[in-house]
Amino acid sequence: MSMIEKLGTLNLSDGDIVNFTLSEGTDVFVHNEEEVETALYNTDVVETLCNFLSETGLRAYTPWGGDVTILESLRDDGHLDDYERDFTFPEYLTSLINENFYDLELVDYSIEKYDYKRGFCTLTTEVNVPYGNLKEVRPYISNGWTVKVKTPAGTLTVE
Repeated sequence: MSMIEKLGTLNLSDGDIVNFTLSEGTDVFVHNEEEVETALYNTDVVETLCNFLSETGLRAYTPWGGDVTILESLRDDGHLDDYERDFTFPEYLTSLINENFYDLELVDYSIEKYDYKRGFCTLTTEVNVPYGNLKEVRPYISNGWTVKVKTPAGTLTVE
């Protein structure tokens, strides 16, 4: 059963918000201050996010609010002006986020230091999508996403 079919069994209204969270980490060296760059190279968080955002018609928002989708925000800020419409949009977005990681704030990071040299860097991204839009677009939801939805009984995690 697909994730959208599972969500369909919950009797959600079209306006209910479905939260997607993706987190992955890797071992890093902390003494050279390249922890985040190492994690970007060794994890699929940004690529998976970009593939998800690239679904035609998907209205994905940041979790901290606003009525402008992530792609609309990137477009309004001029970040998508250089895209040549050559059917490589997910790759273009991945490159854009990797190159502007700290400015775009679409992926969070945390670093756990084991000692002066070694540690672990975790990248996390979070996206909200209205349930009605999910039903309409039916995006591919790859493994790794944690899907949560608020219900009258509390927040439900769907696996």
